[in-house]
Amino acid sequence: MEKPLLHRVSEGDPGAVQECIAKFAGLLWSLTRRAGFNGAEAEDAVQEIFAEIWRNGAKYDPGIASDTAFIATIARRRLIDRRRRLGGRPAPQSIIADEALPPAAAEPKVELGEEATKAARALQLLSPEQQRVLRLSVYEGLSHESIARATGLPLGTVKTHARRGLMRLREMLSANGDGTPEEGGK
Repeated sequence: MEKPLLHRVSEGDPGAVQECIAKFAGLLWSLTRRAGFNGAEAEDAVQEIFAEIWRNGAKYDPGIASDTAFIATIARRRLIDRRRRLGGRPAPQSIIADEALPPAAAEPKVELGEEATKAARALQLLSPEQQRVLRLSVYEGLSHESIARATGLPLGTVKTHARRGLMRLREMLSANGDGTPEEGGK
């Protein structure tokens, strides 16, 4: 059985490195731009994320999450750290009101792969509150505390929406594997 791509990347396999770049560059650029980085700052951020992937690829466990989820988590953490290091917060326009949040279908289209498409489809099936909290967390890179401040929701409510939303996404994605709820589901 072939080792997972991320394990081969961390071992320095040149073919795996190229495959990883080809597979995930679009996702990383999209996340970086959504976090408010442009130009040279965005290039540096993407390079930093790939370096982190090379260092930590051996920690990837396919039994816990998909490689896309593993990489998106690394990217999110690196982008939040980078924003903090630069002493900035997300641009005020990135913390947007409810009514200004676009539906997932209206968000920029980047080829993120089949798993990301399924996750986006499943996200649309969550309650509006869960969608809002998860979008601000994942796409904007905001902490729960920042989301609470930006939305005016109590911190506990933000955490509950995030937890329940993630649990529901996990249910939908693992039940049918296609981001649709099980028959008779919630």
